[in-house]
Amino acid sequence: MTGSIEGLERFDSPGKGRGLRVTRPFKVGELLFSSPAYSYVLSVKERDCYCEFCFTRKEGLARCGKCKKAFYCNVKCQKGDWSMHKLECSAISAFGENWCPSEITRLVARILAKKKMQKERCMSEKLLLIEEIQSHVEDVDNEKREMNEGDIAGLHRFYSKHLEFPDHKDLLALFSQVACNGFTIEDDELSHIGTAVYPDVALINHSCLPSVIVTYNGMSAEVRAVQNMKPGDEVLISYIDLLYPTDDRNNRLRESYYFTCDCKECKSKSKDKAKLKVRKQSDPFEPEVISNMVRYARKTIREFRLLEMCEQSLEEMGAIFHDSNVYMLHMMYQAMGVCLYMQDIDGAIRYGEKILKPYNQLYPPYSLNVSSMYLKLGRLYMGMERYSMGISALKKAMAIMEVVHGKDHYYLTELRKEMTQK
Repeated sequence: MTGSIEGLERFDSPGKGRGLRVTRPFKVGELLFSSPAYSYVLSVKERDCYCEFCFTRKEGLARCGKCKKAFYCNVKCQKGDWSMHKLECSAISAFGENWCPSEITRLVARILAKKKMQKERCMSEKLLLIEEIQSHVEDVDNEKREMNEGDIAGLHRFYSKHLEFPDHKDLLALFSQVACNGFTIEDDELSHIGTAVYPDVALINHSCLPSVIVTYNGMSAEVRAVQNMKPGDEVLISYIDLLYPTDDRNNRLRESYYFTCDCKECKSKSKDKAKLKVRKQSDPFEPEVISNMVRYARKTIREFRLLEMCEQSLEEMGAIFHDSNVYMLHMMYQAMGVCLYMQDIDGAIRYGEKILKPYNQLYPPYSLNVSSMYLKLGRLYMGMERYSMGISALKKAMAIMEVVHGKDHYYLTELRKEMTQK
């Protein structure tokens, strides 16, 4: 027996399998539904910044008295998390610095514990059970299978005291399910906070022209319309970064999700020319020169680069590519990150300003990538006491965030306080 979500229904989407569609109109910015996580885990690197249980970011969190690694808002949150934290608490103490399960291993451990504790359908499975999530285990290549085998070894090493494991075949399927259907929980600047599984949200199919966007409120996922929708419209999200041209997007989809997108944008490739823009000159570049530079750019962006290497790559690509070319934008974004790490604020602002206008042109409306860039730049301007520019950028971020997060979201409340204080 399945549950239901008002205004939505599960259906067989032509060419895609299971899907989700609306049964009433939804306007841009309207919440379709909110789903608690079936299971979730906070990233280890964020442990002293966020509550392990409710994902609230605050100062003065209380530390777990035993392992000294997990932090909580209060005793209520600590008690609420104990059924999951106990899987790790004693092992963290016993293994010390050698305790190093991957994030996906930690999440799988929690899913196994949840399955044992909860036999009934839960609030995150109104339309799709956790067992029904697609695994694509038969499509996993040798490299990914070896990674899964390593994660399974970590599961046995660090969690055998508290868990009973299914057979190896079922574990491989579960790791594949989580790899294909896990959601990265991010903050307002798109920094990674944790990973979670939402069965009902996993029912939503992909399009490079999405009708909805998924954002997070604590560890709950919220699905909001970014296009006006009428009854019968399919609910569609983007599984990938939409900045890149069609071939790159589909390569990523095949590598991670084992399908090729046939949406209107992928068929028409209408934005590819703008995304792959080259410099104008009296003697146009030969197609082979452009193709070679595209191959160089694809190879370059697969690797993290130090600032000098970013600048070298930008110089080489910039001889042919326009500054708004997506491969140039990728390297500028990397360079901006390195500048922030090195506390070169002027350098970070310089790269951010170059990125922003093309982002507005190339991303769809109400993009989190655009709002996060406005946030980053706005906060950098404020830190440099360039208040009018800072307020202007933060207001532009807010306009997007009010649609994708909802006007009452914690991020908006904090942003309004931030702007008022300055």
